[in-house]
Amino acid sequence: WPDFIPDIVATSRTNLALCENNMAILKLLSEEVFDFSAEQMTQAKAKALKTQMCGEFSSIYSLCSEILQKAVQPSLILATLETLLRFLSWIPFGYIFEMDLINNLCTRFLQPPVTRNVTIKCLTEIGSLDCGNEYREQLVNLFTLTVAGLREILGDLGNVGEEWDEYDDDQQEFVQNVAIFLTSFLGSHLRLVEASASRETVIQAHQYVLRISQVDERELFKVCLEYWNLLVHGLYDDSRASSFGGSGGLLNLGSGGANGASMSADLRRQMYSGILTGVRYVMISRMARPEEVLIVENDEGEIVREFIKETDTITLYKAQRECLIYLTHLDSKDMENIMVEKLNRQMDGSEWSWSNLNKLCWAIGSISGSMSEDQERRVLVIIIKDLLSLCELKRGKDNKAVVASNIMYVVGQYPRFLKAHWKFLKTVANKLFEFMHELHEGVRDMACDTFVTIAIRCRRHFIAHQPGEAAPFVDEIIANADSITSDLMPQQVNRFCEAVGYLISAQLNTQTQAQLISGLMKPYNDVWNSLVQKVGENINVLEDLAVVKQLGNVLRVNVSACGAVGKGFISQIGNIYIDMLGLYKAVSEIISSCVARDGAVATKYANVRAMRTIKKEALMLVDTYVKHCEGEVAAVNENMVPPLLEAVLADYAQNVPPARDAEVLKTVNTITSTLGGLMTDKIPVVFDSVFESTINMINQDFTDYPEHRLAIYQLLQTINQKCFSALLNLPPQQFRFMVMSIMWGFKHTQRDVADVALTITQDMVNNFNMCDRSISDAFFKAYFIELLNEIIVVLADNEHKSSFKPQYTVLSRMVRLVDSNQITAPLFDASQPENANMNNALFVRQSIANLLATAFANLTQRQIEVFVEGLFNFNDDLEKFRNHVRDFLIQTKEFAGDNADLYLDETEREIEQKKQKEKEQALAVPGMVKPSEMEEDE
Repeated sequence: WPDFIPDIVATSRTNLALCENNMAILKLLSEEVFDFSAEQMTQAKAKALKTQMCGEFSSIYSLCSEILQKAVQPSLILATLETLLRFLSWIPFGYIFEMDLINNLCTRFLQPPVTRNVTIKCLTEIGSLDCGNEYREQLVNLFTLTVAGLREILGDLGNVGEEWDEYDDDQQEFVQNVAIFLTSFLGSHLRLVEASASRETVIQAHQYVLRISQVDERELFKVCLEYWNLLVHGLYDDSRASSFGGSGGLLNLGSGGANGASMSADLRRQMYSGILTGVRYVMISRMARPEEVLIVENDEGEIVREFIKETDTITLYKAQRECLIYLTHLDSKDMENIMVEKLNRQMDGSEWSWSNLNKLCWAIGSISGSMSEDQERRVLVIIIKDLLSLCELKRGKDNKAVVASNIMYVVGQYPRFLKAHWKFLKTVANKLFEFMHELHEGVRDMACDTFVTIAIRCRRHFIAHQPGEAAPFVDEIIANADSITSDLMPQQVNRFCEAVGYLISAQLNTQTQAQLISGLMKPYNDVWNSLVQKVGENINVLEDLAVVKQLGNVLRVNVSACGAVGKGFISQIGNIYIDMLGLYKAVSEIISSCVARDGAVATKYANVRAMRTIKKEALMLVDTYVKHCEGEVAAVNENMVPPLLEAVLADYAQNVPPARDAEVLKTVNTITSTLGGLMTDKIPVVFDSVFESTINMINQDFTDYPEHRLAIYQLLQTINQKCFSALLNLPPQQFRFMVMSIMWGFKHTQRDVADVALTITQDMVNNFNMCDRSISDAFFKAYFIELLNEIIVVLADNEHKSSFKPQYTVLSRMVRLVDSNQITAPLFDASQPENANMNNALFVRQSIANLLATAFANLTQRQIEVFVEGLFNFNDDLEKFRNHVRDFLIQTKEFAGDNADLYLDETEREIEQKKQKEKEQALAVPGMVKPSEMEEDE
């Protein structure tokens, strides 16, 4: 229908109803051609339609113009403006900026309630057009007229925060659209309007954004917050650039500063100082909850322990924290005054509420590191003293819980201050010990977490002999540990012992450190020795669930402390190791007999589960110590490993699958990884006990026993990397079983398993290539083609797209070995007459081509030949090889649909680069990296 547009325009002039209907048709046509054409029509057709519409737009425009000038029917005007809104993103700029469209929108349609929403959307669309410098004057005019129009409609918006709920839907939508217009326009053209519009207009626009920021509507607040972050980041960069010389600052580039005279950094800060003070108040009063805070007010107004992290809240907190840090850098004195003033209002009760105190303290904690050390000290002394008095003043479990959680959050964020003020640090630690007796479980949890945070950052100060103290504070903590932890639950006791473990790790004198460990662990060793003695006298004691749980708890404490102390913990492990392995064997026998008697259901019994906890924690203790045992590898190999393997391996092999613990595989993996070649002589027995038994558990499907599944492949990967020579000594049948298992690993759709199996293949192929020729020839002759075929099969399978990177990496390596004649043994049957002139490269080409011809019946012989040729041409350039394989897969109809996984490689690299860039930028701004995420300086 080539005359479609002229016909539509002509019929529109015949009657009003038809005209309104035609407007809707034109709107739909615009959406079809310009918004949705990418997925619905060929590029050539879309291009032709776009060209036609642009060419015939003058007649559409004159129709719209005529309607807007003459029409009085509201529905027709509205339909025309809706249509215009769809057109604005693509019509030639001349129609927008050189006709009277902007004036009409601002003067005629912004005021009437019926058209104001669509009008402000049109103005937002125009403001976001990328029209270069040609129409700067018109953009300034649009901004000035719109702000003047808004002033007539909205006044100063003074009470929008309080009155928001009384607004009807239309009014709320208009305020939201105004926020989008202002933040979008100022975000794109701030420098332009600063230079060319009146100062009063620019400030008025910011006042509106500030007022709208006070509305209790999270999505609306996010729109405003994004702009505030842009503004304060720009002002901060500006002030830094001007302090390095040159007044204009870095942000003169773009942002519309090219022709208008740009303001200096100081002038800009002065101009916005009143606005920024307002933003500081808003950010503090709207502060989102940080993830470290565990005490929350629920919908019923009760104070409870929080268990689920809200990712939306954490994201919002990070954005607000960033904004507050820039605001502090721009005027730290103003930030200090506001925070102290708001705290005074908590103290005198005029603004006291859980919510207000929380938000203030979250804001205080979030700006750690952004003030100078002197100012930080001055502010924190006031704040912490006031919060401690508030804690004394408030009565009631919930009030105390709120104040306590805020004290803990704030002190946990300021390790620099605590390190510099020992008296304060000691007071804070004692206050945390006091909070460990609070009735509120969440407070006790948070006290233990905060103690861990402080212990990690300030550990040396606790073990140093401070002036005026009789002994290092850590001695006092260990001496009073029983009373400090008397009200704590077992998992909270673990956290406490972990914290003390961090303190002990800072003691470099081995003898003193051993004494501290002995002091910390004494109560737990007493319980352990007494229970182990009872078990030794009568094995039936283990039928008492309370006894089994106590033993499990003691082992957990050991694990927590060991992870924190590090290799010095061997002095404690030596005390319990032999008994622990004896206990491991004893509970294993009980579990096995329960399962033999009652079947797999026995693994669900409470006492069996508690006994398995003992086994898991014992393995975890060995795993944790071995990870920290640098320098003690020989001793571990000699003293720890033989009795452990003896207790663990046979038990694993004999157990029924549901009673086997994946922790066995993980611990053996850690030991192999740490000891390396020292484990080579023990690998055969490891293989005999765990390999076949585990593979037989997981080779029935791809989902059961996910932990064992990943752990066995990770163990195999470690053996391949660290003890490869042990694999050469496996019996042929066992070796073949291993290679088959690796190929079974490729077939997993669970990405981590498939990736590990493919990595093992690459390591194994490389290792064999470096072996003696007779060994490598035998391996390649037996397995090369089989492995290659399996890799091609998963590569060509749509289900396995997520493992594309390791697939093409291994394939490239294997083709490279053939192409460069590094495999000397014939991979084909040389005794067959038809193979008389055959060589490996030709044989591999034919194998791949035959396999692909079977897999993809829709491909021509020529397509397959071109692909195989490319594999051999590009195998020395991984990027070209990847692109070649990816293009081929997309070309095959198998891979129609979402191919994002084939680009995962680049996507992950881009995400990594973006993270790195953000990290570098954050490190350049004091306070932007949280104390808990910074490298330790001691």
